[in-house]
Amino acid sequence: MSTAGKVIKCKAAVLWELKKPFSIEEVEVAPPKANEVRIKMVATGVCRSDDHAINGSLFTPLPAIIGHEAAGIVESIGEGVTTVKPGDKVIPLFVPQCGKCSPCKHPEGNFCLKNNVTKPRGTLMDGTSRFTCRGKPIYHFIGTSTFTQYTVVDEMSVAKIDADSPLEKVCLIGCGFSTGYGSAVKVAKVTQGSTCAVFGLGGVGLSVIMGCKAAGAARIIAVDINKDKFVKAKEVGATECINPRDYEKPIEEVLKEMSGGGVDFSFEVVGRFDTMVCTLKCLEISASAF
Repeated sequence: MSTAGKVIKCKAAVLWELKKPFSIEEVEVAPPKANEVRIKMVATGVCRSDDHAINGSLFTPLPAIIGHEAAGIVESIGEGVTTVKPGDKVIPLFVPQCGKCSPCKHPEGNFCLKNNVTKPRGTLMDGTSRFTCRGKPIYHFIGTSTFTQYTVVDEMSVAKIDADSPLEKVCLIGCGFSTGYGSAVKVAKVTQGSTCAVFGLGGVGLSVIMGCKAAGAARIIAVDINKDKFVKAKEVGATECINPRDYEKPIEEVLKEMSGGGVDFSFEVVGRFDTMVCTLKCLEISASAF
């Protein structure tokens, strides 16, 4: 039986208070309004930004359904939607693409002026929510809200993907992969034959390595204190893997010796001040840091 045009009751992880555990609740998800899309979520990742929302370092109105790194299938669409249809596989976009503002039109820009990241309002573009729970409205999170079986997003916050895409894998494209790969290819613009250092071999760090490899880097030196990550790092393109704990001297000096004076590009994917300093110090003087 079709659910189009009807309220859907489903399970969702609701964050009622900061620094408190999620509560698995039955929520009501209203049908999409004009220029909106309702999605059946199939897979979602957990990103550090979600944790930032939980601990309050990234503000979002509460109570809310968090989550932004996901993939799913379009369940129904509102009036005026033309880019997707029911049954399409899609990825929600926490940075929307209106296609009309100056950043969207710029060949190197993508930070749409209609984004909900810098000034979180907790609603869709019309200023209202599609979620309710226990008789109360529940806020959206940066236009996506993926920790739920069904969500509603604005049409500009969704991207259609290939029908053969494995949703449990491509959900990472929504944030983690694009952040890492894009930092190498789009931001740093890693050059052919260059030497790169990547500090941190989590999902984003591995994506940086893939980006460096795709850009043609000759050497990609992966750095992490967890040696168990080295096998996967080499599988995706690292040419060497080193553990700072194996050396008596600072790791930036080790990298400078390995690279003959300093690496060309260096990426910090840990989020610690000390590793950021190392990332800068291991560079050749004329090189770039990210």
